[in-house]
Amino acid sequence: MERLSPLVREFVTHFGEMGSRWGINRTVGQIYALIFVSAEPVHADYLAEQLSFSRSNVSMGLKELQAWRLVKLTHFPGDRREYFEAPSDAWEVFRTLAEERRRREIEPTLSMLRHAMLENPRNDADKIAQEKMRGMYELIEMLSKWFDDVQQMDSKTLMQLLKMGAKVQKLLALAKGRSSGS
Repeated sequence: MERLSPLVREFVTHFGEMGSRWGINRTVGQIYALIFVSAEPVHADYLAEQLSFSRSNVSMGLKELQAWRLVKLTHFPGDRREYFEAPSDAWEVFRTLAEERRRREIEPTLSMLRHAMLENPRNDADKIAQEKMRGMYELIEMLSKWFDDVQQMDSKTLMQLLKMGAKVQKLLALAKGRSSGS
């Protein structure tokens, strides 16, 4: 079997290192990176061989990637193996990651904050804490609603929105320069 090119090897290695900063382990990050850059769906034995991982490590990593909805399982006629592929559209990957992080991290936080705001404060310190929690809740809720709107946009519109952010920064800087000079 052909070994990975230096370009792919560097990407896979880097993705594994970054994975630990993103909340996944190095092995899962490397498995995902190799699936992502592969031209065709790949099977677990291929991943194990290319990455020099045990078959059980690859299986566990694939289960985690499936739980995150980052890879899709497919089969080929006459082949009993399971093949995996990742969406090639980076926006689709980003959307999936954002949705999963929201489900796993943001929604439980909002739930805890709602519960905390229903509690009767026992003292002034609790009242202050509860007000700060309310501010956090309102911000996260507002960002969640904005996220819902952004999730409905197509990739082209999202690119335009991101490019607009740089233009808005330039306009704000220009306006600030004019207002301080008057």
